[in-house]
Amino acid sequence: MPLVLPRFCAVIERSLRPELGLDELAQVLIRAGVRLIQLRDKPFGFASLGYARDLRRGLRQGGPFDLAQGKQATSQVLLSQARQLLALLPRESRLVVNDRADVARLAGAAGVHLGQDDLPPAAARELLGPESLIGWSTHGPEQVERGDSLPVDYLAFGPVFPTATKKDARPVVGCAGLREVRRLTRKPLVAIGGITPANAAEAIAAGADCVAVISGWLVPTKEGLVPTKEGLVPTKEGLAAPDIPARLEEFRRTLGRLD
Repeated sequence: MPLVLPRFCAVIERSLRPELGLDELAQVLIRAGVRLIQLRDKPFGFASLGYARDLRRGLRQGGPFDLAQGKQATSQVLLSQARQLLALLPRESRLVVNDRADVARLAGAAGVHLGQDDLPPAAARELLGPESLIGWSTHGPEQVERGDSLPVDYLAFGPVFPTATKKDARPVVGCAGLREVRRLTRKPLVAIGGITPANAAEAIAAGADCVAVISGWLVPTKEGLVPTKEGLVPTKEGLAAPDIPARLEEFRRTLGRLD
């Protein structure tokens, strides 16, 4: 039976909103009806005021504290986060761990999303078994063609639009590139990179089965930011409650559904 992905995948990147707990993020996603979630931990190119405060507090108190901003979490922290999310999410939700097949297996997650430099898909399949969900990132036609024959369930393709989430982002492929690779594989395609409520439907129309969204649902609007010497950072008032649910509702209206 062909895999049918939800229309929307929420990628949780703690470094973008370090002031929000996983429980807060999970509850917002549950209420919005999001059923496909990826836990991602990549270094990001700015430091938030919340992170700086947590770091100073942790240093004063001698730890423990979570270095979620500016560097990758340890394996122990990532495993703990995955287990915490799984305890919060309903059974019908699927949690995919970015990069780390070992963490996905230990946590009991639905699967793993692999990049070009991660564990080979065949090795991840051997580790996780036939029922686990495995995705593989691609950035051009050759990689999509190769991915079509690999033991993966879906292929992510992008960046479709300009993105600031990755410091080493690949060249933008655009919707034209997405349409080009759609004919190269029967596997589900997940569009990623710069996805917002304004362009998500365009990515679906170009051939994507699902859009994976990072900053498009996590980063506050300008009204929720204040200028500091570290740059624009979230205000303490009105964080998750007003801005994230409203953004998710915009995606729901644009895509028709999130699940």
